[in-house]
Amino acid sequence: MFVTSTGEIHLDDLVERLRALLGPQGLIEREAELERYNVSIEGMFRGRARYVARPSSTAEVAAVVNACQAARIPIVPQGGNTGLAGGAQPIDPRSVIVSMERLRALRAIDPDNDTITVDAGMTLAEVQSHAASVDRLFPLSLASEGSCQIGGNLSTNAGGTQVLRYGNIRALTLGLEAVLPDGTVWNGLRGLRKDSAGYDLKHLFIGAEGTLGIITAATLRVFPRPRDIATALVAVSTPGDALKLLHRTRQRLGDSLSAFELMRRECMKWVLVALPDERSPFTEECPWYVLIETSGHDEPGMLRSAIEEILSEATETGLVTDGVIATSEAQRRRLWALREGQADAQKAGGAGIKHDISVPLSRVTDFIERADSALVRAIPGIRPFAFGHLGDGNIHYNPMPPVGVTPDAFAERRNEVNRIVHDIVADLGGSISAEHGVGQLRRSELTYYKSPVELHAFKTLKKAFDPHNLMNPGKIVT
Repeated sequence: MFVTSTGEIHLDDLVERLRALLGPQGLIEREAELERYNVSIEGMFRGRARYVARPSSTAEVAAVVNACQAARIPIVPQGGNTGLAGGAQPIDPRSVIVSMERLRALRAIDPDNDTITVDAGMTLAEVQSHAASVDRLFPLSLASEGSCQIGGNLSTNAGGTQVLRYGNIRALTLGLEAVLPDGTVWNGLRGLRKDSAGYDLKHLFIGAEGTLGIITAATLRVFPRPRDIATALVAVSTPGDALKLLHRTRQRLGDSLSAFELMRRECMKWVLVALPDERSPFTEECPWYVLIETSGHDEPGMLRSAIEEILSEATETGLVTDGVIATSEAQRRRLWALREGQADAQKAGGAGIKHDISVPLSRVTDFIERADSALVRAIPGIRPFAFGHLGDGNIHYNPMPPVGVTPDAFAERRNEVNRIVHDIVADLGGSISAEHGVGQLRRSELTYYKSPVELHAFKTLKKAFDPHNLMNPGKIVT
């Protein structure tokens, strides 16, 4: 038994059971090895779990969940631990972290059905590589793709740079397998585009951050690999001009437009400091930059001609002030490095207060103008730092401290800055978390910005699935 007559839980008894279930490679107990699981990637969130379970199969995940449920010990599922919101760090020190890093199997590739089925611990880069081996594209693309895991991507409903064309990972998922809080396994790995036979359970687990169960495998959509790709970096004067260019480009190119990324001048400035081997293709600094990529299946070079024509017309009308189109794969990668290096740029420029927000496309300009103005009034000298996926309205708005203000002093105003930014987002009909999840970072704010009806529904679902509140407690539902 794990529980004494007085109700005291014997964690050590549970650990003996986990050792027997998982073997010597399946349980981490040494404090030095626990650090990388307990601490978030940027060090903002720190847990104190004494044990990390590392199951190597769905059956072992189920066995771990069963044992923890019997002992009433909290469970914190963890993927690659690349999240920024603290969703993978335990709050309760009694928690057992359940790492998915040993579930790495490729279960099936079906090119005729354009699907791939993988274990949840497979990294995003590995999923992309397996798809490429059968001449297919898995389009989810993130800066952390070499280390983030597909289960974590699913649990936060990851977006990335190609949502404009392919949608976020929710749109890319046809089926899931998950271990429920009572230890039973739901196998919903169906590669169907149509299935109206009752509730679509997979959507309950996507974006749930492990609060309703542990995703152990997924059947994902893949697509024919593009034969032709054209990439350009252009300069514009305002986000409004960038939005006009987006609409014009989509009207001409339709679904072949796959990425449309917006960056502020400060983002370019600091990425060049952080990545000294990179170079700006422009001789002068510009207020805003847009990285455009389009891909298709015509003969190589067709899309480059189309982009050249669009940008030539935009330049003549003053919508675009400068621009360059990649002429090789190496140049394309250099342009993308300027966008994907924004995390390094933020560190080089100073510790910012991060916001992962989304608003309707028509309100992006309003958001940036209002947030800039409100923050400058509240904190004179604050340095706005904004970049993101303009094509889907997701802006990473991460203002940096005024020159001379220490990161610690700036961090003391985090709640004030968050409230200013998120009040504007809410007023514009947006979301305070677009693709990073809620975790610990946005937990209290969720209760402020979500309606009572939504919060009641969240709690009802949580109670139905996890009556003892052992699955990643303290995340999403408080």
